[in-house]
Order: sequence, then structure tokens, then C-alpha cells
Amino acid sequence: MTGSYGRGLLHLAAAVDQVGVFDAERYVELVRLAESGGLDFVTLDDRIGWPETDAVTVLAQVAPATRRIGLVPVTAGPEAAVAHLDRVSRGRAGRWSEAPGPAPGPPVRVADATEPAARQAAARYADVALVRAASSAQAAAVREELRQQAAEFGREPDALRVLVSLVVDLGDGERAAEPGHGGGGPRQTVQGPLYRGGPVDLAELVAGWHGAGATDGFHLVPAEPRRDLERLVNGTVALLQHRGLFRTFYPGSTLREHLGLARPAGQLAAP
Repeated sequence: MTGSYGRGLLHLAAAVDQVGVFDAERYVELVRLAESGGLDFVTLDDRIGWPETDAVTVLAQVAPATRRIGLVPVTAGPEAAVAHLDRVSRGRAGRWSEAPGPAPGPPVRVADATEPAARQAAARYADVALVRAASSAQAAAVREELRQQAAEFGREPDALRVLVSLVVDLGDGERAAEPGHGGGGPRQTVQGPLYRGGPVDLAELVAGWHGAGATDGFHLVPAEPRRDLERLVNGTVALLQHRGLFRTFYPGSTLREHLGLARPAGQLAAP
């Protein structure tokens, strides 16, 4: 069942970054876990500087071990490398850019649109815009701004997915969220908005913000990768699926299909 809630389908993504871990096999485990929850895509950031490898190379090794989930390297690497990742993953790659320009081709374009200066480019070129917002009202305002700008550029606003990016600390298990977290909203920190609480409270936040039309979904960054991603998939996502708010299976095989985006003109379906 593919659930819907409020305005359109709910989209979920997660970061799988592991500080000091550069072995692809360690990432296969996390990406498979995310895939078991039906997440649209994962991100892997190599901007902190990896020795002898990069996010694109790691995800190219992860691709054969997974089947459906999208793979988005956060990298300044060449477009040719991302295009290669898209081929080996059969249409599941995304291309990250701080300020996306015209980049025709299959890979989905993902941009950080948190800063006002980045929003115009994101509205014009991106398929997915990530926004770090600490409240539903803030997220809704940025989403509306991006959609209006997309329309001004002659784009269909519904062709742009706006996802709220939150750091999530699920170490408190099922305990009630702390004041300023969970039901009261994330707390602003130097690292960005931080949610700290349990998987159930997080599910309520996700459902509430999405149902209010504040966001098309969430990009969640686990504070502790293995622990929090497991609690996210087995707790938060499972609850959203049980309530019919999130997919229980992938209806397609490419990242564009997961996101409900049309294929670029001339692009054939992935085999």
C-alpha cells in the first residue's frame, strides 16, 4: 500500500554517514536497512575529506548490493562519476549541488536550499530541495517560497520536492521527548535543527508537519548512525506504514519513480 497524507505522498530519506568509516561493506548494511523501510534515498557526504576514496565510489560499490533505494552522494566530484553511478544503479542516483545549474540527464538533482541565497537556484534547477527548519511554520514558509519561485521560472511547482532536514537523536527510546524537542518541535543547535526523543514522537512530528502541508517529507540525519537508523526504520517508519502514511513497498525501480517525478524528455525507463 502506498499511503498519502495531507498534500501528496510522504517522502523520507536518511543520511548514512559514519565518521571514520571508509569501508563500503559497512555502508551496505546501513543502506540495506534504509531500503528495508522503503526510504526514497540515502545520502553519503564526503566533503569532510575521505582518504583514497569518495562517496560516489562507495555508493557505486553499494549499488549492486541493493535493489531499489536511491543513492545520493554529497560530493563535489565530476558529473561523469555520478552518471556512472546512475548507470550501475539502474537509475537510482542523485546529483548533489550547493547551487545547481542546468544539468540535463537522468540523475535527480538535490540541493541544500536552507540559505536564502541558495533558494533561487534550487527553485529553478533542483528536483529535491533540502531545508533545515526548526518549526512547521518555518518549513511551510520556505516551501511556499520555493514553489512560488519555481512557478516564476516556468516550472510546475509540484515537480519540486521540498524535504525538511533534521538531525535525529533517538537514544531516549520511547521516553517522552524533552522540552523543545519532539512534540514541541526540534531545538535549533549549531549543527542545525535537532530532534531528541523516541521513534513514536518522531512519527507524530513527521505526520503532523506533512499533513499540515509544511513539507513534502524529511531527510533525517541520525546522530548515532547504526542505533538511530535502526530505530527510525523499525519504529518511526513502521508506525507511519501501519497508519497508511508511508509506502510499504517500492512501486518502481528508479529514484525518479520513488519521488513521483517525470523522466526527463528522451530518457528511457531503466531496464
